[in-house]
Amino acid sequence: MDYNEIKDTMKQDIDKALNYLGNELSYIRAGRANQHILDKVMVDYYGTPTPINQMANFSIPEARTLCISVWDQSALKSVVKAIQESDIGINPTDDGKVIRLNFPQPSEERRKELVKQTKQLGETTKVNIRNARRDALEMLKTLKKNGELSEDELADYEKDIQKIIDNNIAEVDRMLADKEKEIMEI
Repeated sequence: MDYNEIKDTMKQDIDKALNYLGNELSYIRAGRANQHILDKVMVDYYGTPTPINQMANFSIPEARTLCISVWDQSALKSVVKAIQESDIGINPTDDGKVIRLNFPQPSEERRKELVKQTKQLGETTKVNIRNARRDALEMLKTLKKNGELSEDELADYEKDIQKIIDNNIAEVDRMLADKEKEIMEI
């Protein structure tokens, strides 16, 4: 294994961590209508658990309202039931054609709790990024021990890896700051 392969492996691990953080942040409800909150909700559709986004269209007519237009009207009641049984904390209303989810304004206490939750996700992501760095450095040290790298090459590669890590940690901080701003906005 050479340096480029080690770096590519590390970057893949970092990308997985960043994608996971982005997905998890999209599920956190900040008082605004967000269709991703329903990504994990499964509907019993003719005996098969089916994600809502595979059986309906979403629209956001107002900042705090999410409208769900189910393609098969006979599944409307099943979708409502699945949303009610999920842990999203929003009660759906339907008029027989469209399901509406009204996102309530979170209290100050709830917003602070959500910010704390996002920071925990950020810390977990940073740990995963640092673990990727540790693994890459261990592989580089093994190459040096085997005589495939010189001391100077090792030092240069370590600096390069640290620069990549610093950039990705800054990206995590930016993502967290954006989400915190969104959550704390009234």
